[in-house]
Amino acid sequence: MNSQLEIKFINKCLKYIYSLCFLLVTLSGNGENGKAVVYLVAFHLFFVMFVWSYWMTIFTSPASPSKEFCLSNSEKERYEKEFSQERQQEILRRAARDLPIYTTSASKTVRYCERCQLIKPDRAHHCSACDMCILKMDHHCPWVNNCVGFSNYKFFLLFLFYSLLYCLFVATTVLQYFIKFWTLCRRKSTESCPKNELTDTRAKFHVLFLFFVSTMFFISVLSLLSYHCWLVGKNRTTIGK
Repeated sequence: MNSQLEIKFINKCLKYIYSLCFLLVTLSGNGENGKAVVYLVAFHLFFVMFVWSYWMTIFTSPASPSKEFCLSNSEKERYEKEFSQERQQEILRRAARDLPIYTTSASKTVRYCERCQLIKPDRAHHCSACDMCILKMDHHCPWVNNCVGFSNYKFFLLFLFYSLLYCLFVATTVLQYFIKFWTLCRRKSTESCPKNELTDTRAKFHVLFLFFVSTMFFISVLSLLSYHCWLVGKNRTTIGK
């Protein structure tokens, strides 16, 4: 699936959930205006924080190594003319002496990106989707169409956290309507249902769908957030675990 399509899919889901939750609270309050106001305030609070962290994750540009990690023009020419890996490593080691930090591979060779023509600092990796080296790259996330790394990892964690709270709130608040609609409104006649209850099959389907989708996303986001909290605690990344 294309990343742009995935973002559009999430935006469509957000619009659907927002409109349906608003409809449920306003139509099914059954006179409990105070309860409906509390639900709407809490819902909008979680919704705004969720959308803010989501868009910050998308639009925060991934950080790349500074220019000091790039080879000079003369060093690039010498490096490209050499066919011996040992000679190439000598050029890289000489250029890396003045750098604040650089890393070597298991074979003690200086990590160098042929595509970006720079010496990779610690935890920097080249992303083929972004076509650039990313500082402390964790992974390329198609759901945000961006690399998750040094510059936006905080927003990514906040995005997971507020997603978890958002899904939990939606699931718990919809559950009561899910039970109410499927226990009190079994008859087709509207006279047998309490006032302001949604009686048609289509409304029940939306409630059922919203409850199971929010529950499913809650479970998946919980596992993902737990995994990344474990990575943070161990000072690791998904690539470098």
